[in-house]
Amino acid sequence: MFARLILCVAVAAALLGAPASHAQGSAVQVDPAQTKIEFTLGSTLHTVHGTFALKSCSIQYDRASGNISGGIVVDATSGESGNTGRDQRMHREILESAKYPEIVFMPEQIKGTVAPTGPSNLEVSGKFRLHGKDHDMTLPVEIVADGPKLQLSAHFVIPYVEWGLKNPSTFLLRASDKVEIEIHATGRIENAMAGQ
Repeated sequence: MFARLILCVAVAAALLGAPASHAQGSAVQVDPAQTKIEFTLGSTLHTVHGTFALKSCSIQYDRASGNISGGIVVDATSGESGNTGRDQRMHREILESAKYPEIVFMPEQIKGTVAPTGPSNLEVSGKFRLHGKDHDMTLPVEIVADGPKLQLSAHFVIPYVEWGLKNPSTFLLRASDKVEIEIHATGRIENAMAGQ
């Protein structure tokens, strides 16, 4: 459900672990056209699949100082699963997206480093704001680097009911209290000083 948000987190993770030649004064760039993002919600009758859209992703990192700034914002109102009635209920009763139109992740810490080439596994920790409340969360991210180019993958679970959102279950339909997220994307590290 929040996969685009985590896509930018993955790129931020790559930025933090990247070689110094790429990381000093760097910024994150993501190619939405080369991004596959899915959420999956299991239930007794069928499995629901859908997507959300990224509103903004602004992450800057200065390796020399260790400073990270910015944030990742998902448009909560953009969620869709291919069923109009179900999506209207999701926005009205579960996400309350008219009241909470943004889902925000603020990365605070990265564990692991990105190899100049080949796969690397990282953990990204930070604050995940959903339904107006902040939650501590650590996300596993796999990155395959080729210089400044990055292939990003992540799979994780959000315990949305534990975090205070309503379970969409009905008398006949029992939905899981957790939603699974799967991301595959392409990103790039760019020197913020380039062209200056």
